[in-house]
Amino acid sequence: MGSDTQAGQGRKIPLERTIYVGSFVHCKTLQELDICDEGAIGVDETGTIAFVERGVKDVAKVQERHGWGVCKVVRIGSTSFFFPGFIDTHIHASQYPNAGIFGKSTLLDWLNTYTFPLESSLSDLDKATRIYSRAVSRTLSHGTTTAAYYATIHVPATNLLADICLAKGQRAFVGRVCMNSDLSPDFYRDESVEAAVAASRACIDYITSIDPKYELVSPILTPRFAPSCTADCLAALGALQKETGVPAQTHIAENKSEIELVAKLFPERLNYTDVYDAAGLLTSKMILAHAVHLSDSEIATIRARDAKIAHCPASNTALTSGCARVRRLLDEGIAVGLGTDVSGGFSASVLEMVRQAIWVSRHVAMTEGDDTKLSAEEALWLGTRGGARVVGLEDRIGGFEVGKEWDAQLISMGDVEEDGEGLHAHHGPVDMFGWEGWEDRVHKWVYGGDDRNTIAVWVRGRLVHSTSGFRQ
Repeated sequence: MGSDTQAGQGRKIPLERTIYVGSFVHCKTLQELDICDEGAIGVDETGTIAFVERGVKDVAKVQERHGWGVCKVVRIGSTSFFFPGFIDTHIHASQYPNAGIFGKSTLLDWLNTYTFPLESSLSDLDKATRIYSRAVSRTLSHGTTTAAYYATIHVPATNLLADICLAKGQRAFVGRVCMNSDLSPDFYRDESVEAAVAASRACIDYITSIDPKYELVSPILTPRFAPSCTADCLAALGALQKETGVPAQTHIAENKSEIELVAKLFPERLNYTDVYDAAGLLTSKMILAHAVHLSDSEIATIRARDAKIAHCPASNTALTSGCARVRRLLDEGIAVGLGTDVSGGFSASVLEMVRQAIWVSRHVAMTEGDDTKLSAEEALWLGTRGGARVVGLEDRIGGFEVGKEWDAQLISMGDVEEDGEGLHAHHGPVDMFGWEGWEDRVHKWVYGGDDRNTIAVWVRGRLVHSTSGFRQ
């Protein structure tokens, strides 16, 4: 894995003004990419984009025009391009070692067989350090510049995850998981409502102490899901959210058996969505993961509250939960992003989720018509601008406009030599023959690329990951 040490060592070192020269691609609208073949993006000492120029032939003239005579210039090759950093709107860092391990399980039995035993073991901080360090490094290597993390019920381990994200320079929302109901195992649950709230407050206070303005790391209230929490616990967390103003995240309507269980546990509520709404948790700062089996009335309520949705296509397939109707959600004006949902999802790569979202939409289309299909452009939107809106950072990240912060990844794809030989590992799995137009290049990356194509990653202007393929 490439180096990600600069962020940890360099957060106190001032950034230098840098001009990134070469091709860049980002989402202009839900359906349209903005592709610039000869661009120059100036990033100032705060990691903010100061200018964007197109059709650049002479970088010196750009420097002179902006008064940037003294600055760093990063030039990239003809088969490379800058793309916004991916935003993972739903990932369980504590479950990372179990990625790819789910057997033939469905949701509820998978939790008891695989998930709760692993999560409970992270009271061991040495083990937690090993797992969280690798999880954050791995997501950075996949171009994930922002992640909404679930930790565990343990305050020290949750705070440790926040420390690691800050040290490695990843933008993150770190949530201490709340679960106090009798359905949670005896060995892994909150002792009481008061204990759950006190522990959540402790994590909020700690993260505020290490990043007071939440420039990189923010706390996020995390009731695991309705069956794991009593009604009074959910209400208390709703009150804490209102008091502190921090965002919240949970799961909803992932699996039909889960929905039936929620109906039995909360008979006084109209539906699953109403459980969270009654608790005061269904706000514009709530991220709802999955949303596979929502009723029309639930969709209307979510839209009315401006709550957000994390689409987790790989996990929904792996646990045979179902196919979320993403087109319907988008048509209703609901903000949707992508979540890897490790370890229900098998991969920590948002690019893989872009592909999976496309495939899931095609499975839906087989029975509901072609209008439900997602294009590659739309799936990339979900992984960037859509995700930015889900986590409430659409004014800061997700694209390459002046005033946004430089959260970016450098994508590199190898040229095929004239004789077809010279297969180099550092080129990654995508082959460029030289006749591909830019749209084709992007599509080849979407459908065939992986972390080997991501040779450098920046968060807020700071290099946080690079491989041997990157030459500054």
